[in-house]
Amino acid sequence: MPRYRLLIEYDGGPFVGWQRQTTGPSVQAAIEDAILAFTGEEIRIRGAGRTDTGVHALGQVAHCDLQKDWPDDTVRDALNAHLRPAPVAILAARQVPDDFDARFSAEKRHYLYRIVNRRPPLALERGRAWQVPVPLDADAMHEAAQTLVGRHDFTTFRAAECQAKSPVKTLDRISVRRELDMVVVETSARSFLHSQVRSFVGTLKLVGEGKWRARDVAGALAACDRRRCGPLAPPDGLYLAKVDYPEDDA
Repeated sequence: MPRYRLLIEYDGGPFVGWQRQTTGPSVQAAIEDAILAFTGEEIRIRGAGRTDTGVHALGQVAHCDLQKDWPDDTVRDALNAHLRPAPVAILAARQVPDDFDARFSAEKRHYLYRIVNRRPPLALERGRAWQVPVPLDADAMHEAAQTLVGRHDFTTFRAAECQAKSPVKTLDRISVRRELDMVVVETSARSFLHSQVRSFVGTLKLVGEGKWRARDVAGALAACDRRRCGPLAPPDGLYLAKVDYPEDDA
C-alpha cells in the first residue's frame, strides 16, 4: 500500500480541532471523508500535531496509506476537490517510505502566534489573530521569553487535561518581535504540552503590559504550579507553522 505524506493548511475556526471527535466536525474527519469520496476507502490518517478548537495550520503534516499507486499531484488535486468548501487545503502530497510516520518521525514542530496590537477592531484578521488594545513592549516580552528556553518541568504552562506522560519538555527556541501593529511569537520544540504555547503567550502578555517582569516568568516556571500561569491566550492567533523531518535535510 503506497504511503502518502500530506502537507495541509487550514482555518481552525469551524472545527473542534484536528482530531476526529463525536462533538463536531474536525479537520481529520474532513480529509478522511475526502479520501473516501476520492478512492472509496475508509481509512484513518495520522497527523503531526493535534491542534485544538480554533487553532490554525500553515504546515500541518499527515500520512495515509492508499490501495492504489496514484500520482502525487492527482492525490493532492482530488482531495482538494472533495474538501470544498471546507477551509482546508492539501498543499502537497507525495509518496514516502512505509516507515514514515507523520507524528513519530517528526524532529521538530514550529508554532506561530499572532497578536494584533491596536485599538480599532479586527476586520481581515478576525478569528485569525488575538487583538490586544493595550500597548505591548515586544522587546520586554522577548527578553522574558528566554527564561523558558531549555529543558524544564513545564507544569505551570500545561493544561489540566493534558495527557502527556511527563511535563518535562525541551523548548528549543522562543522569540517575540513586532511587525508594525503585529506582535509575533514563534516557538520551536520537538513536542509541546497541551496548551503550552497559548499559556506562554498569555503569560508574556502580562510582561508586555508592564504587569510582570522576566523574573516573574522565571518564578512561575520554577513554581511548577498551573495557578501561577498567566491567562490562557485564545486559539485564534495560534498556527502550527511547520514540522521538520530527517529526510527534509537529506
